[in-house]
Amino acid sequence: MGFDFCGISKTEFLHEEAPRLEKWLKENKHGEMKYMENYFDKRLDPRLLVDGAKSVISLLYNYYPEQTQVADAPKISKYAFGKDYHEVIKEKLNEFLFSLKQEIGNISGRAFVDSAPVMDKVWAAKSGLGWVGKNSNLINKEKGSFFFIAELIIDVELEYDGPIKDYCGTCTKCIDACPTEAIVAPYIVDGSKCISYLTIELKEAIPAEFKNKMDNWVFGCDVCQDVCPWNSFSMPHNETQFKNTNGLLNYTEAEWNDITEETFSTVFKNSAVKRTKYKGLKRNLMFLKTTY
Repeated sequence: MGFDFCGISKTEFLHEEAPRLEKWLKENKHGEMKYMENYFDKRLDPRLLVDGAKSVISLLYNYYPEQTQVADAPKISKYAFGKDYHEVIKEKLNEFLFSLKQEIGNISGRAFVDSAPVMDKVWAAKSGLGWVGKNSNLINKEKGSFFFIAELIIDVELEYDGPIKDYCGTCTKCIDACPTEAIVAPYIVDGSKCISYLTIELKEAIPAEFKNKMDNWVFGCDVCQDVCPWNSFSMPHNETQFKNTNGLLNYTEAEWNDITEETFSTVFKNSAVKRTKYKGLKRNLMFLKTTY
């Protein structure tokens, strides 16, 4: 079905993550992402999400693109070059779950792809698909970190995998390169300072303190992944739905700045970029141009 890696973990309460998540929330490192405060218990125990859950099947789907944007144009994250990944991967997960039911019989389960209170990076790491790096992304030793993480949580006992060691070593390239100094310590990201948060999740005006620190990003940010040595192993994906087909990557700076609401609705109809809405995109573009 196109998934690159699969690992399996036993469902259990995430004892180590509980105090970390609580501290992160209390320090308001989630900014305006108030939804992070919801379903605290469910985030830490998938058995509260799926009745009778016994196994978390973690899957990685490569999105590293062969295509690139025009030089000097406002930048969008690589994951948003093609069709919205939620739609693409959810369909594959449901197909996978259906095939399991045909093979095994009457099983219950749910598919998740970045749309429910599931700590996907934690579960992927527990199943040996990689380790959570200093930039808080899951890093796979074979192919880096440009992956979508998805899960099937099912009520069947399976053969469980285990974690691998952390291979970040003494490297601090992601910390040193972050334009807004959002990686406040190894393995700790202040979400309220992250460019991805500022350009997508934040609904109010971007604070003036980030002026001249946005590195020309208008939707998301890839800096901490681009500088990661493990991403030298990244290989272009083979998913046709993730390829850019709307001409967006050829937009010049002038074309970006002249984009109309009608064009936005057409170009980003099936894109993850629609999350920021036209108003948010224009705000981001204006913030890059404004001087203080």
